[in-house]
Amino acid sequence: MSDGFDRAPEQTRPLRAPPSSQDKIPQQNSESAMAKPQVVVAPVLMSKLSANAPEFYPSGYSSNYTESYEDGCEDYPTLSEYVQDFLNHLTEQPGSFETEIEQFAETLNGWVTTDDALQELVELIYQQATSIPNFSYMGARLCNYLSHHLTISPQSGNFRQLLLQRCRTEYEVKDQAAKGDEVTRKRFHAFVLFLGELYLNLEIKGTNGQVTRADILQVGLRELLNALFSNPMDDNLICAVKLLKLTGSVLEDAWKEKGKTDMEEIIQRIENVVLDANCSRDVKQMLLKLVELRSSNWGRVHATSTYREATPENDPNYFMNEPTFYTSDGVPFTAADPDIWMILMMRWTQRLKKLMKSFVWNQSVSENSKVKFQHISFIKQFRYSDLAEHRKARKCVTLIPN
Repeated sequence: MSDGFDRAPEQTRPLRAPPSSQDKIPQQNSESAMAKPQVVVAPVLMSKLSANAPEFYPSGYSSNYTESYEDGCEDYPTLSEYVQDFLNHLTEQPGSFETEIEQFAETLNGWVTTDDALQELVELIYQQATSIPNFSYMGARLCNYLSHHLTISPQSGNFRQLLLQRCRTEYEVKDQAAKGDEVTRKRFHAFVLFLGELYLNLEIKGTNGQVTRADILQVGLRELLNALFSNPMDDNLICAVKLLKLTGSVLEDAWKEKGKTDMEEIIQRIENVVLDANCSRDVKQMLLKLVELRSSNWGRVHATSTYREATPENDPNYFMNEPTFYTSDGVPFTAADPDIWMILMMRWTQRLKKLMKSFVWNQSVSENSKVKFQHISFIKQFRYSDLAEHRKARKCVTLIPN
């Protein structure tokens, strides 16, 4: 029993304070310390910090690519790394284009000073725009900005000229690519859509300051469409539909200005593909929808006339902003539903006839009742087939007494 009690304090020793701070101090020194407080003087430590030491960065810190890199830094990036970082950033955050493109262009002006560097820049942007599907539009905007703000213009060509030369390299193998394997066709389709974005976004300033599009791209897109329709596989036809949805309205306007009928020929070719090609049913539906879209002027709505002059014939938005009414069965109808309007007007006319039998007209009738009577007379003379008068009819219907 005694042995167990003797070992108990030893088991709890790790919870006690270190013996160096208590056991080695004599009891008399402890009592004297209680009697006379001692002043403890902190030792003076010599600092090893230096004003010439390199700047400290926390672990995991990475400087922004838009900031200029300091001289002497071991991690100084190459042009390829810097441009690729910026392209990846635009892919993830396209909204930052407006705020960061100016700094990017300024950095490139101090960096891209040789033909090889400019060629490398063009290739990096082209590869990003044709390998990342969602970057084709942003890549076209980036190309347009750099074509106007890069100062280098070597004998081999400026940025826009080198970019068009790179596109021409891919364009020259269009026929082989359109009939190649799936991977080749996929890469070709990405190039086609990027060229369409370039046609819409790449601006060329003339000598008089006017801004035009690159005619060479217009010709190229026409030939690319021929290559796609000449090999009517599903993915080729889908690519053609995407390209025409993207650029169809602009291409047709440009061809009409020159007196060309290229769009008519394309639509005719689409109709032939729908009738003869062995494409899937879904693709044929896409082609028919495209023909329908073109027949509606590519979905464009021109500026409407004033309210007084608007009619169903000259204003495509005539019925768009009209209120919606409901029948007694809860069926919605608008002014664009002539059949329902005619049925309801016939029912209202029958009701009005019953009201008019009990309606007594004399000199003591109030002016408000006279107005109502005039509206009722107008309703009787309403021409059901004339939809252009539906606004007047609706105003009158709202004043019919219950």
